[in-house]
Amino acid sequence: MNKPEKIVTKDLSEALTYPVEAFISREYAEAEPERLWSKVWQQAGRVEELQQVGDYITYNICHDSILIVRDTPETLKAFHNVCPHRGRRLVGNNTGGGPKTIAQDDGTHSARGNRLKFGCNYHAWTFNLDGDATYIPDREDWNGALDSVCTSLAPVQVDTWGGWIWVNMDLDAGPLREWLEPVASLIDPFEFDKMRYRFRYWGIFDCNWKVALEAFLEPYHVQGTHPQLMKYGDFYSFSKAFGLHGQTGFDSKAHRETRSAVETSVHRAAGDGDLRTTIARMQAEYWETIGASTSETLVRTAQRLPAELPEGTAAAEVHRRWMEMAVAEDAARGVHWPELSDAQVAAAGLALSIFPNVNFIPGPTFALCYRVRPYGTDPDKCIFEAVALDRFPPGEEPDTEWTYVEQDLEKWPYVIAQDISNMVEVHRGYKSRGFRGNLPNPWQERKVTNLHRGLATYMGTGAPQPLG
Repeated sequence: MNKPEKIVTKDLSEALTYPVEAFISREYAEAEPERLWSKVWQQAGRVEELQQVGDYITYNICHDSILIVRDTPETLKAFHNVCPHRGRRLVGNNTGGGPKTIAQDDGTHSARGNRLKFGCNYHAWTFNLDGDATYIPDREDWNGALDSVCTSLAPVQVDTWGGWIWVNMDLDAGPLREWLEPVASLIDPFEFDKMRYRFRYWGIFDCNWKVALEAFLEPYHVQGTHPQLMKYGDFYSFSKAFGLHGQTGFDSKAHRETRSAVETSVHRAAGDGDLRTTIARMQAEYWETIGASTSETLVRTAQRLPAELPEGTAAAEVHRRWMEMAVAEDAARGVHWPELSDAQVAAAGLALSIFPNVNFIPGPTFALCYRVRPYGTDPDKCIFEAVALDRFPPGEEPDTEWTYVEQDLEKWPYVIAQDISNMVEVHRGYKSRGFRGNLPNPWQERKVTNLHRGLATYMGTGAPQPLG
């Protein structure tokens, strides 16, 4: 592959284009494990999945599998999920994209359980929670050649942020917090660590992982993909790069050059209409068709607005009263909101992405997260995941598991299904000899363009170039 091309502008403000190599090239896909995935911090699970000493989960990326375990009440450890003796995986699961031993649709997404030791089912080598070999049959046959370096499990960096567990196979990589900034500081006020899974869906899709991820990186697609939402606003947005990461937020064409517009689509939606009923309709529709990006409390209190506020109430007062009711109702059931200022909400924008494969839509008591991974090194398949987080009263957190959902639009929440409907067709289109290269919107799709700039720094090819 070629060396990275130079980009002309740091903020990606000019008209740019990038090729389809990253989406359809088998050579590119086969180079990703070494050049990209072995070097970046990756979201691997949630801290609440590992509450007791010995609790473990696995995380698979391409042909690598990582075992993450709680070794003490305060700490986690991570190792390559492979026995150092003859290479058998210690804990088996099937979503790395390798040979299938279990049907994909049986719900097996990753392994989860509790063990105080890990034994290899091939030759019975056994390891403790520190990764040290505690039992090797007939060890004396090696005549003292075996030492702790060659017999222990290979370590992987592990850290936590926002209630998420992150891993990095590069032992020389910098700290997680340094990697996540400035996105971490923008999301911190939402207190993701106090949220818990409400649902977690996954599927195997017939498209490249970047095609699937990009379906959620900008609101520019709303007019074409989600036309039923246009009654709530024009969804005009800004998009910007934060190093490798990115952000989108609602904008106004009138204030575009100064980025001074911090109105939400809810405020813009009513126009000269009645914001009370607009909020009530929008919240109900979001809950019914997405099942996320809001909460049951916000939906319920929104339905009270038309009855409890007089017609003609100013938009700011409608929003203030709605939030006041929701905070009070949640507090009564033991759910406490973070102390978020308007400035913090505005600074976070609509959605934030973490390079290379995660996108967050944050809210005061909820979050929607998309994570996408390669399916082995097959450029034509990916593992797609949609996760909803919520705040729950103490003791009422649901015990969720990964739920496999087929690549069937009838099986996914309606709005997410609309996004999914584009994925296979985009991937097919990228293989057309008539497609000349991507033409991303210079204002509203910089987050997408920035993804490819970041990929090029690792992969050595595919950097965005000036159009024309």
